[in-house]
Amino acid sequence: MKTKGLLAVTGMAAVAGFAATGAQAEDLTLCWAAWDPANALVELSKDFEAQSGHTMHFEFVPWPNFADRMLNELNSGGQLCDLMIGDSQWIGGSAENGHYIKLNDFFDANGIKMDDFIDATVTGYSEWPKNTPNYWALPAFGDVVGWTYRKDWFERPELMEEFKGKYGYDLAAPKTFAELKDIAEFFQNRDIDGKTVYGASIYTERGSEGITMGAMDVLYSFGFKYENPDKPYDMEGFVNSPGAVAGLEYYKALYDCCVPPGSSNGYMSEGIDAFKSGQVAMQMNFAFTWPGFESDANVGGGKTGYFANPAGPDGEQFAQLGGQGISVVSYSTKQDAALEYIKWFAQPDVQAKWWQMGGFSCLKAVTLAPDFPASQPYAQTFLDSMAIVKDFWAEPSYATLLQDTQKRFHDYVVAGQGTAQEALDGLVQDWTETFEDDGKL
Repeated sequence: MKTKGLLAVTGMAAVAGFAATGAQAEDLTLCWAAWDPANALVELSKDFEAQSGHTMHFEFVPWPNFADRMLNELNSGGQLCDLMIGDSQWIGGSAENGHYIKLNDFFDANGIKMDDFIDATVTGYSEWPKNTPNYWALPAFGDVVGWTYRKDWFERPELMEEFKGKYGYDLAAPKTFAELKDIAEFFQNRDIDGKTVYGASIYTERGSEGITMGAMDVLYSFGFKYENPDKPYDMEGFVNSPGAVAGLEYYKALYDCCVPPGSSNGYMSEGIDAFKSGQVAMQMNFAFTWPGFESDANVGGGKTGYFANPAGPDGEQFAQLGGQGISVVSYSTKQDAALEYIKWFAQPDVQAKWWQMGGFSCLKAVTLAPDFPASQPYAQTFLDSMAIVKDFWAEPSYATLLQDTQKRFHDYVVAGQGTAQEALDGLVQDWTETFEDDGKL
């Protein structure tokens, strides 16, 4: 569910000479989630196999089971995975528990500079402790929550005329959350080509992380902060600030007014289905979904538009970071070969190909290239979104913190229990107990 210069590589032809080094050929296993980008990585990795002589194997787990499966693997010291593309929230626990090897010396020896990657992805995917130059992963897949909309519907003259007559401004991609709700209400239960459609698909899933990713995506722009900037883990008045309460109230109002029937437990796949099937005018989802929409028979071919997360009532604009870094698992007996893979993956030409194949490169040499914004219909929205990201706690106890958030948000937004103030006050209590148990308070 997180900008500057070209990647400096050593004077040697970094990876091109792998096969000539005489190193033993290894069978490497890379572990990641089962989704379209993983399939693209399989194809991309064939170049590494040809150059290095190593053989790549892949263990992909569906997203709903990904964290449980792979964190169990790491916590047990298992040797299934030589390389792990783990979620951003895992960095703290994986560093402190010794699951990943520290990469600083390797990066220094091979001319890999973190300044060459999008700043937010270095902080989100690589660093622990945060905002210190201690690196446990290479940014691998940039991702962020953004929005798609039915551009073809928005451009229908009769709808444009009706919308402007009702709201007083043009029907277009919303710049604020107030506008987003207006548009969602406008389309809710509307007849489009003989079919009833709905305003928006948003995250409501209870079991893993869905409603947290969705609600936080809104709360950030309403003023929510995880802690006092001047006093770590001091959460009172920040997690449950008036702005944060207003943001959670907004998210519930959007759920109550403007989602399709049966939307009480939806996350990424449900949003994809709702959008591709023509049920909704707008859809909240991670950027990884965008290439699939462009190639879809129903919503591709210019029918889909993209916009970054809108601004809140005071003009603040943030978005929920997604994405992952790639790490070498400390329990692997093939660490040298695994490091070769990271060295290969970091190359600018490999990163450029990664973007072309549907992977979201974090390398500035790719994303800041003059032709990048025009390379895909969603490329500029990706850049705009990655410039405003925030992320959930990456503490070693993140799983407990996340479970608390999931329950508090779902109980209020979907189940209608209590008030937003009570939900966030309760979250402060939950998180305080966890940090007290961890010795942080």
